[in-house]
Amino acid sequence: MKRITRTPGNRRYALLSVVALLALTSVSGAAPGSAASGSPRVAAVARAVPPPSARVGALFNGDLEGGHFCTASVVRSGGRDLILTAAHCLSGDGDTDVVFVPGYRDGRAPYGVWRVAKTFVPRAWSDRSDEDSDFAFAVVAPNASKGGRELEDVVGANVFVSGRATGGSDVVVTGYPNVLDAAVSCTNRPTVHSRTQQRIECPDFTDGTSGSPWVDGEGEVVGVLGGFEQGGATDDVSYSAVLGSAAAALYREAARFGGSS
Repeated sequence: MKRITRTPGNRRYALLSVVALLALTSVSGAAPGSAASGSPRVAAVARAVPPPSARVGALFNGDLEGGHFCTASVVRSGGRDLILTAAHCLSGDGDTDVVFVPGYRDGRAPYGVWRVAKTFVPRAWSDRSDEDSDFAFAVVAPNASKGGRELEDVVGANVFVSGRATGGSDVVVTGYPNVLDAAVSCTNRPTVHSRTQQRIECPDFTDGTSGSPWVDGEGEVVGVLGGFEQGGATDDVSYSAVLGSAAAALYREAARFGGSS
């Protein structure tokens, strides 16, 4: 079980800034703005772009003092406000005391603190804790500190997909162990555990990493850490339910609600 029962702990991914500088050369070989070119100097424009790791964050109780207990990630939706995690991370009865902190590191929230407005948990999980339904979505409210913008406008999003065969490519798994204040990441290829479950070998994925996305090279989420043994009984092997038609239906339901929070 890789979810801590809502008690302190922490973790996140390393942040990078991407800066693009455009250098133009004139026909004579002189740089723009130089005496030889005769043109005015043009300052290069640099823009910081959130790295893909900013799309993954920690779930906290109430605020940063509440302790992080699971991981979640931003997935693309029309409302631009949707996150994905494991069903066993949410109670399914609202969970509006939960906040999502993308890119969390060392006690800081570089992209803001986002309040969960509504959760979407499969009925099969709510009724009988079905391990094959251990996935869930949540809509977050706009963030006043970010000018009322939606989450996806601030950090971007991965694409949620279903129906992919297990082990088609390597995936990157990123999660927040409850004993750390930054994220860990692992790249490996999932293998079949059963018809409805997939597994991956990644070291040090301890409690708190439940809900970690499995992202392929195309930026598609093809798994979410959970499922068998609620993610795995050891730190070095993790699981995900195979994301099929039930996951797709829940995604559509959550996406329809998005934008109305």
